[in-house]
Amino acid sequence: YPGSEAAILLAIASYIIGKKRHNAEFMRKFWNWDVYMAAERPDSPRTFEAFEAALAEEYASYTFEFAEKESGIPVDKLREIAEIVSKAGTKLAAHNWRSAAAGAEGGWQVARCLFFLNCLLGAVACEGGTYPNTWNKFVPKPIYLPPHPKTWNELTWPKEFPMSMYEMSILLPHFLREGRGKLDVYFTRVYNALWTNPDGFSWIDQLTKEDSPIGLHVALSPSWSETAYFADYVLPMGVGSERHDLHSYETQDAQWIGFRQPVLKEAKRRMGKNVAGTDTRADNPGEVWEENEMWIELSWRIDPDGSLGIRKFFESKKAAGEKLSIEEYYNHIFENSVPGLPAKAAEEDLSAGDFMRRYGAYEIRSGIGPLFAEEVPAAELTDVARDEFGRVYASSPKPDSLNVAPQPVPDADASGRRAVGIDVDGRVLRGFPTPSGKLEFYSPTLKAWGYPEAAIPVYLKSHVHPENLRAEEMPLIPTFRLPIQIHTRSGNSKWLSEIAHSNPLWMHTSHAARLGVETGDLVRVSTRIGYFVVKAWVTEGIRPGVVACSHHMGRWKLESGEGQRQSMATVSMERTASTYLLRRLVGVQPHDDPREPDLSRVWWSDAGVHQNLTFPVQPDPLSGMHCWHQAVRVEKAHPGDQYADISVDLEKSKEHYEAWMAKTRSATKFSPDGTRRPHWLQRPLRPSKDAYKL
Repeated sequence: YPGSEAAILLAIASYIIGKKRHNAEFMRKFWNWDVYMAAERPDSPRTFEAFEAALAEEYASYTFEFAEKESGIPVDKLREIAEIVSKAGTKLAAHNWRSAAAGAEGGWQVARCLFFLNCLLGAVACEGGTYPNTWNKFVPKPIYLPPHPKTWNELTWPKEFPMSMYEMSILLPHFLREGRGKLDVYFTRVYNALWTNPDGFSWIDQLTKEDSPIGLHVALSPSWSETAYFADYVLPMGVGSERHDLHSYETQDAQWIGFRQPVLKEAKRRMGKNVAGTDTRADNPGEVWEENEMWIELSWRIDPDGSLGIRKFFESKKAAGEKLSIEEYYNHIFENSVPGLPAKAAEEDLSAGDFMRRYGAYEIRSGIGPLFAEEVPAAELTDVARDEFGRVYASSPKPDSLNVAPQPVPDADASGRRAVGIDVDGRVLRGFPTPSGKLEFYSPTLKAWGYPEAAIPVYLKSHVHPENLRAEEMPLIPTFRLPIQIHTRSGNSKWLSEIAHSNPLWMHTSHAARLGVETGDLVRVSTRIGYFVVKAWVTEGIRPGVVACSHHMGRWKLESGEGQRQSMATVSMERTASTYLLRRLVGVQPHDDPREPDLSRVWWSDAGVHQNLTFPVQPDPLSGMHCWHQAVRVEKAHPGDQYADISVDLEKSKEHYEAWMAKTRSATKFSPDGTRRPHWLQRPLRPSKDAYKL
């Protein structure tokens, strides 16, 4: 049952603990069990043996019978799975990507409970286990490092979500409607906001209203999109083969860097043609301009004399007063920020930049191993201090080393010493990038910021739990997809569009029989703010009492607009008071185009249904992640309903938004130290420390 995953995982954890198959030595060394005992069991001895007893007590209620009740998975099957997991030892590798964590309220606990199993078994950053992905990534320093912003952006990082992992962009139209701010210029970068996000009509409302709080909307996109239609300017940015990029992925226990290049420009260079100093517009088809070049040029136009302090970050270091070139930008990184690369290139009588242009990738280091268990060198242990839980601080400067785990980093101690590691049996080890330096089974941060009930891994009943559904409602799963399309970015691929271009509603045979519905019949799916009309697909391949509709389908273009011809239906859009209605006029059709003869062979008309428009925003109160699962009613299509009809009431959308915002625990009320967010938590584009103050 959607949202019950944590109940299953904690039942397995309880089984491991009860059978005493947990890795006690790993837990003793690298869990913050002593912090838990001090805070939650102050009257008990602060020993690991006492913690083991407390741990068994904490999870005793997570029985297989409880998990069966919540999930519908039989006890025997759960026991079989638990037995396999409990004997895996350090060979347990598990990862949930977005699926469950992005589906239900409290989904972040699903990810936490899954990793809890790894931590119980010691299957962390070891062969066969689950590895912290950032330890295998390599992020080089660029030629310039601008200072951290001095102000806090309330529209992307609102006070209601001090624990959010990423910016709360799904709520932007609601924040603008409330008058929380305005946008002079808004760039949507490879971001089809009104299609990909929930509640797209709220985006349309804010982008099109006469007194729009968005002054100028610029869409940077490699392909046409519904959002681009509502932009003032559309800038065609390059796809992967039309621009430069740096890459580093967690593909193995190593750190490597990859270099992507614009194919046509590089081909001309290799053929001996002079492309130095030219930008990608000279070589790419159409008017495609590499993004880096555009930003450099734009920055010089905004700050032509450097008086605003912007241009200096886009100036050449080799030729004073001239623009930074793309060649210099990447050459500087390869020559100065990638350990070992210049020497490796010199072996072939190449510069570091030419080596990367020839080979495209370079392995920096392999066999990274468990960084948390590495011993801190004596050179870093100057003026050492330890707290009562073994956190080690020192006054030595932070080394620029691959061996140090990346951000987030804990703050310094009261004397300004830097956290360098943890004391494990008298040795100072690197530990983990957390406040305690250990795996935080117990989170003092969550307790301090208003979530004491979630300080340890627990099961939270979601918004689609049976107790939270209205009469005749059931969960809709919209997070799965046919493994063909990529959000809205692949609609320009004619081959992919031919393979997959519709998204019927999966429903169990027993459910269909009750409604008198057969495969191909139209059904109306009503969410809390509107409805969509879609074809049914009756199958045994889904759980009874749950329906599902694939993501990535339902592309559309207005009758007055252009769009991709093989993936978009033509629609009309009407608004009556607070209600929008999107209605399909014409499906996909063949076209005669001498530039694209394949378009005359289009045989399909379906483009699917844009279900996301009917989803209200449902930000998880703690993580901020949109909770994609929907509480819906499914019935036969009403008289007058047509395939792909979509209707939404913005007043209901507003009410639903306010109800979910009421669940949050704002920093203004719960911050323990007068800041907007725990400073140690990772976030992109971290502001200056002063900006954290409320």
